[in-house]
Amino acid sequence: MTPQGGTEADQPSDRSTDPLGRYASPLAERYASEEMLALWSPRTRHGLWRRIWLALAEAERALGADVPADAVEAMRAHVDDIDFAAVRRYERRFRHDVMAHVHAFADAAPAARRVIHLGATSADITDNADLVQMRDALGILRREIVHVLRLLARFAHQWRAEPALAYTHLQPAQLTTVGKRATLWMQDLLIDLGDLDHCVATLPFRGIKGTTGTQGSYLALFRGDHARVRELDRRVTQAMGFDTSQPVTGQTYSRKTDARVLAVVAGITASAAKFSGDIRLLQAFGEMEEPFEEEQVGSSAMAYKRNPMRAERIAALARFTQSLEPNANQTHSVQYFERTLDDSANRRLVLPESFLAADAILLLMANIAGGLEVHPARIRQRIDAELPFMATEELIVEAVRAGGDRQAAHETIRRHSIAAARALKDGAARNDLLDRLAADPDFPADAAAIRRTLEPSRFIGRAAEQVDEFLDEVVAPILATREEPMIDARAGVRV
Repeated sequence: MTPQGGTEADQPSDRSTDPLGRYASPLAERYASEEMLALWSPRTRHGLWRRIWLALAEAERALGADVPADAVEAMRAHVDDIDFAAVRRYERRFRHDVMAHVHAFADAAPAARRVIHLGATSADITDNADLVQMRDALGILRREIVHVLRLLARFAHQWRAEPALAYTHLQPAQLTTVGKRATLWMQDLLIDLGDLDHCVATLPFRGIKGTTGTQGSYLALFRGDHARVRELDRRVTQAMGFDTSQPVTGQTYSRKTDARVLAVVAGITASAAKFSGDIRLLQAFGEMEEPFEEEQVGSSAMAYKRNPMRAERIAALARFTQSLEPNANQTHSVQYFERTLDDSANRRLVLPESFLAADAILLLMANIAGGLEVHPARIRQRIDAELPFMATEELIVEAVRAGGDRQAAHETIRRHSIAAARALKDGAARNDLLDRLAADPDFPADAAAIRRTLEPSRFIGRAAEQVDEFLDEVVAPILATREEPMIDARAGVRV
């Protein structure tokens, strides 16, 4: 049972400490980075609680509250000295996680016992810590996105002019280039990066608002001095690295804030999932493959298999992450009046799991982007099967120039195209559309002459130039202003 007005307490465990005898999240055991795992760890979370208590005490003392200097010094000296065994003992007694940590902090810093948590409610501590964690987690994702962009930029530049089949409706269309397709993946991530930057820039601290958001306890602490209460809020907000706090809150900050953040996270994973889908299809076509280690096994039964397991894992984790996004709005919608507690257990799961999954996805994306294998011969083979069809627009123009009727030429080409496509599906060695047209006395254009100039590079339009312009004008300025993180992308391919 949860205490009235408190936060839901994690039930302390007396079960076996054998790690193989208990369930562990695959995100922690297999997929997420050590940096993201550390950020969402109990040590970081509860360390933030203590830092907020310290910032609150410092600001209260500076503004004239009865907070002794030795109390503040004691809190500062023991801010990282967390006795988690003591916390568990207190939590078994109180069934309240915040109060358990208050008492454990007081044991470590006895001179501060009487002023720790002075005037505060649990959400003054826990909600603000959650916001710090989400802000910092977005920072990790931001660096990982830029790392992926850097890898894809190199790939796009290398393959800027390599012709490849483009697809609409998942059917062969006109040509593009391998590098141009990579810029489409990059553009999605740039949109995500813009959303992420805006979210971080406008993410407010909850601030120090008290039990129902009225700051009543702080007003009592400062004997009715509204100006000092406002200054207290401002000082603690700035001490925790935020420019602004939410101007009004209930007991908690508006849970729409969580929805905003998770929308950004889900958007990132959607971009990655689109990338992974393209890679899976290209690998099925034989045009491109994700990395494959020397002793990697693709199948326990089919020894020859080389499966796109990284791309498939991106799809799996992205589906999970995107399923969590609507959860935040659902939670917000039932926070009656100033708050209800049915958000607590939910948010303990949803917030960290969303970020851990997105982190794992970006590690995988970096691994793939940094080791993509392109097979130009296979790409050219697939182009050759379709290229005559792509010359048909030019053939129509040539037919009209030779005095023919545009609609009649279109019908002739349509009829021979269907026949040539059927022949390919029935096992023909090559596309003979142009031969069929050259042999048709009713077709006025010189199809044989067009065949002689049937070079794929003639059909890629401005794709190569678009790659150059995109990399130089859009991507380069972003990469120049952001530090590349040290990411071991291979860490994301554990199975």
